Amino acid sequence: MTLGVCLDHIAIVLQRPRYPENIGSAARAMRNMGMRRLVVVAPEDDDLQRIYRLATHAARDVVDAMVRCDNLKAALGDFQYVVGTTARLGGERKRIATPGSMAAEVADLSQSNQVALLFGPEDRGLSNEDLRLCHSLVNIPTADFASLNLAQAVMVLCYELFQTRLPAPKPGTPRLATRRELDGMYDQVKEMLVRINYIQPENPDYWMNKLRHWFSRMHLRGGEVSIIRGICRQMDWYAEKRYRDGLAAGQDNGKSE
Repeated sequence: MTLGVCLDHIAIVLQRPRYPENIGSAARAMRNMGMRRLVVVAPEDDDLQRIYRLATHAARDVVDAMVRCDNLKAALGDFQYVVGTTARLGGERKRIATPGSMAAEVADLSQSNQVALLFGPEDRGLSNEDLRLCHSLVNIPTADFASLNLAQAVMVLCYELFQTRLPAPKPGTPRLATRRELDGMYDQVKEMLVRINYIQPENPDYWMNKLRHWFSRMHLRGGEVSIIRGICRQMDWYAEKRYRDGLAAGQDNGKSE
């Protein structure tokens, strides 16, 4: 059973990011999901001002605590489990998890292990050499266009991990209508349908059985039965009103003649 990820044991590792803005956006995505450990390996440009601009003030602490490394092996040296991200499939990319299944596995492992989520450069992703340092791979399914912005990919995986911390929603148990409520509704519907000549009065139960089967599949609740009966009452009232209005109009015409 998944206990929920230990966020303090999760780090986002960016291998050779090209643009400082993407580092800042990734830090912001992490902060949205409660993660603070960011490792950047051999960035092409780590201009702090440009990083801060996209990280915003909310994720400034993530940037301030960011660890910089010169090579990937050194960056991953203290981690017990490494998940690599890939957009390409096949070749050496055989064991591919979905974001959801990855999150469930990592959530359990993170209880006692340090886990790194590894992202490659924006233009070409992780190399085969990088992938050999990973214990497993994850792919974010997309439609025809498979290229995700770095920060978008970080957000998707961080979100899936964060979801493991949330309690599973408890399904509500509705109060179904009682037999008495249903029978009263069926009697009222039958009377109304006979009055408007939708079903024949000689054998109304034949048609009502079809309606009963239909309503039974819906598992009607008590409140829903009340709504249906209210509609029937309103239709009865309106039909009676139209009938009386017609009688009154006929009497008025008779008097005028």
